[in-house]
Amino acid sequence: MSLSVILETPASGKYEQPTGLFINGEFVKGVEGKTFETINPATEKPIVAVHEATEKDVDIAVAAARKAFEGEWRTVTPEQRGKYLVKLSELFEQHASTLAAIESLDNGKAFSMANVDVSMAAGCLRYYGGWADKVEGKVIDTNAETFNYTKQEPIGVCGQIIPWNFPILMWAWKIGPAFATGNTIVIKSAEQTPLSALYAASLVKEAGIPPGVINVISGFGKTAGAAISAHMDVDKVAFTGSTVIGRQIMKAAAGSNLKKVTLELGGKSPNIVFDDANIDNAISWVNFGIFFNHGQCCCAGSRIYVQEGIYDKFIEAFKARAQKNVVGDPFGKETFQGPQVSQLQYDRIMGYIDAGKKAGAKVEIGGERHGKEGYFIQPTIFSNVSEDMKIMQEEIFGPVCSIAKFKTIEDGIRVGNSTTYGLASAVHTTNLNTAIRVSNALRAGTVWV
Repeated sequence: MSLSVILETPASGKYEQPTGLFINGEFVKGVEGKTFETINPATEKPIVAVHEATEKDVDIAVAAARKAFEGEWRTVTPEQRGKYLVKLSELFEQHASTLAAIESLDNGKAFSMANVDVSMAAGCLRYYGGWADKVEGKVIDTNAETFNYTKQEPIGVCGQIIPWNFPILMWAWKIGPAFATGNTIVIKSAEQTPLSALYAASLVKEAGIPPGVINVISGFGKTAGAAISAHMDVDKVAFTGSTVIGRQIMKAAAGSNLKKVTLELGGKSPNIVFDDANIDNAISWVNFGIFFNHGQCCCAGSRIYVQEGIYDKFIEAFKARAQKNVVGDPFGKETFQGPQVSQLQYDRIMGYIDAGKKAGAKVEIGGERHGKEGYFIQPTIFSNVSEDMKIMQEEIFGPVCSIAKFKTIEDGIRVGNSTTYGLASAVHTTNLNTAIRVSNALRAGTVWV
């Protein structure tokens, strides 16, 4: 099998798609010669087969990263690291249409949204390019006989495991800060969406980044991901994905070399709408908050709480707004919502919808497959829900939300916090006192007002 193929999309035309593992500055075949197919979620048909990294390939990639870290990379100045990132950012912008088209092809997200992702990825790389030469230590005055200072130093080899919902954006978010601070990297893309990461790897080479500093591999979590997490020569692992896998990674890190761990896991975020909110404005944000990226977003506002004074009016207006969301071909100019990423994810979401129906929740709109081909699901709104329902407690990660009413501010805070998650939340009100009081009381890392 070759290390690249020619593919074509409606937005990019023909382009060369790398399929090998990017290790030590070159695309190579996997040691065991394994490959796996990536599927177009809009058609359910294979796009291309890419080389699969196994534990042996992870060992080779980590060794390349270690050699670079202990060698040439340690002498590269912070200024030069910044220049590399800025150059990579410029290449992202030059190849923006192709990168966005790959995202739409492989992930299924609307091309218009994919363009935003690529722009943000380029911006992220440029941002950290600016930070590279601004990492500083401190001189600590303790007494006249000693000179004490702190120096910020790179950790070493960073293993990075990224999800499938924002492939190229997560690639940039993980690589930018690690690279800027002088680390070397082994990054594994999600097995559902390997293509944009590999194309980005070709831009790493074009940017002139030394071999071994950034290594990009495709593979499965249970093999390549597990190998990174438990590797004795990986100094830190960063993971974005499910809570279940996050726990496994923490255990692997503890059971190996006690490597540092950064985890960004799931969410079940509340959108709390008060009687005094601007309903049109609130509905616009609530609609975007849950149906953006097909609901495949860790901070998706999937629990919607509306104060009883406007509850009935809000439901009718929200239904009307959600039904205007255009579901269809990712490359369609008007498309807002494309397909879910895979058959597995489609089945999982439909299972939650079925569970909601069986539990007695009312389907206000949606609740069914959209079309006959592809992993498309209708935007779905449940009402008549209770806090103990599965659809209110577990992360669905799809275009499905549940709406319930509340009475008082205290009631709104209580239901907003009735979750094991704490990633994000939103408050809709025109009263500044209410906004501050509720946002302070919500147990969430991010609160949008």
